[in-house]
Amino acid sequence: MVELDQFKYTLNGYTEPLKEVRDSLDLENKEKRVEELEREMEAPGFWDNAERSQKMMKELSALKGDMEIYHKLQNQKEEIELMIEMGYEENDPSIVPDIQEMLDEFIQDFEHIRIKTLLSGEYDKDNAIVTLHAGAGGTESCDWASMLYRMYLRWADRQGFSTEVLDYLDGDEAGIKSVTFQVNGENAYGYLKSEKGVHRLVRISPFNAAGKRQTSFVSCDVMPDIEEDVDVEINPDDLRIDTYRSSGAGGQHINKTSSAIRITHLPTGIVVQCQNERSQFQNKDKAMQMLKAKLYLLKQQENEKKLSGIQGELTEIGWGNQIRSYVMQPYTMVKDHRTNEETGNVDAVMNGNIDNFINAYLKWVALGKTEK
Repeated sequence: MVELDQFKYTLNGYTEPLKEVRDSLDLENKEKRVEELEREMEAPGFWDNAERSQKMMKELSALKGDMEIYHKLQNQKEEIELMIEMGYEENDPSIVPDIQEMLDEFIQDFEHIRIKTLLSGEYDKDNAIVTLHAGAGGTESCDWASMLYRMYLRWADRQGFSTEVLDYLDGDEAGIKSVTFQVNGENAYGYLKSEKGVHRLVRISPFNAAGKRQTSFVSCDVMPDIEEDVDVEINPDDLRIDTYRSSGAGGQHINKTSSAIRITHLPTGIVVQCQNERSQFQNKDKAMQMLKAKLYLLKQQENEKKLSGIQGELTEIGWGNQIRSYVMQPYTMVKDHRTNEETGNVDAVMNGNIDNFINAYLKWVALGKTEK
């Protein structure tokens, strides 16, 4: 049957890429590390240090996850090969849809793990801290910020990630002036670093009685939540620390005390804010952790001459700086200006279906491209 020949040809095309994925995942060393961790877990007193044991359990889970998904791919490929041979022997056309379904699932799983192998940055595995700032344009831009915030929450939910708000400032009439939130999950930063930049919206504004098209901008800053205490020296004289009352949804303590913290690093202009924790001291600790992480990344990227996007807010949230455009009228299209990835299904994107843009960015970076 012609269909079986095509299935076999397609499947054979994955033989070498599958070997490359195995090499990229470094499964041999991961298997050794799993054995090492399991031996340590059996040692007396392992659970006495809760922080260390939890960290090692997390590492073990991630290692086993990579191994399991690769072995699943291998098994899928072997099962499809068996089904194809059965099809030849029995010459039964009814088997074709079953093989097609198995092959589609195999290709989808392969693409998922291949993208994961591109996440090799030092902090790609970490949680992500995302900040959205509405640009010029008043209510319209604030509404656009709230739409993007919803989009990222939907995306995180699709991934099985959890989120928590660190700082929130309502718009004057509607929407959000700014929001900082943390996305918790394996490789959250590795995926979301693709979103750093200015996002542009074109639509007929619901806030414009004349029904005219309007363009709005929101900046998105993404940084890893670096868990370890990074080695960064900060001169207290270089800091301006402000307290203010929390805003937005956050429980009964919100707006009653000035527990929210804003820290400005004067030499670089980096600003970090936190209002999520219940006390001023906890908010200050979290804000200092965020500041140290930003300064550490800044120091690293100075060597690579990649300062843009690290120093807090982007220099200008407006024309010519956007990484992606979302057009709702007169036609529908979302286009990434770095990778040229695009789709006409704006509704799906706004509901969190942004994996195609994230994957295209990771492939683009892997090819050695640099941002304009």
